[in-house]
Amino acid sequence: MPENPYRFPYPSPELASDHPYRDLNFEPKTPAEMRQAGISFRDDLLTRRSVRMIAPDPVPLELIDLAIEAGSSAPSGAHRQPWRFVVTGDPEVKRKIREAAEEEERTNYLENRMNAEWQEALAPLGTDYHKEFLEVAPWIVVLFEERFGINPDGSRRKNYYVKESCGIAAGMFITALHRMGLTTLTHTPSPMAFLTKVLGRPDNERPFVLFPIGYPMPGVQVPDLARKPLDEVRVIVGDLPE
Repeated sequence: MPENPYRFPYPSPELASDHPYRDLNFEPKTPAEMRQAGISFRDDLLTRRSVRMIAPDPVPLELIDLAIEAGSSAPSGAHRQPWRFVVTGDPEVKRKIREAAEEEERTNYLENRMNAEWQEALAPLGTDYHKEFLEVAPWIVVLFEERFGINPDGSRRKNYYVKESCGIAAGMFITALHRMGLTTLTHTPSPMAFLTKVLGRPDNERPFVLFPIGYPMPGVQVPDLARKPLDEVRVIVGDLPE
């Protein structure tokens, strides 16, 4: 084992005396095992696609809950976990969400709330203001960001790095759905305030992203888009370690 380069073992004695800690129980892998695990995970995620034609076939709630638990394992500012995954499979609630979303999106697409450049960027995806998937998909999950917490006495409790934390949780949620064999897409109708009303959420929460979830329709096709190669998304600064 290399010599400990830190001033003291982590956590410091002062910190450990005030807060509970436990061993990490980290199980190291060989370089070959790590490489294979990385390749397998990468190759699986490269097959993930956003799907707008979702089948109405039922999906067990247990699978949604498993994905939420995976998403909630995300790191968050001061471990506040400032998110709420709000789930509905109720046809009437889904209808209300679709109607409100399409009203906003109709304004975006047809009344130029989205400028020409934005619409041109979306053109390869084949999207418009019609959002049938919001009613057809068996589940809708809306991730709300908790802007601030509420203490038992009703006072506010500050949350930290809320958007960053929710973004990570959303990514891990999507990954969990994909790994289980479900499909989804990130839908962010703009503005999204109607979701707070339809879903009866409190003022300290704000809609972050909406996920319709289910199986893909048989024979569904998706845009034939390529992802950026490694050398376009990774930059190395300085000398490489020996």
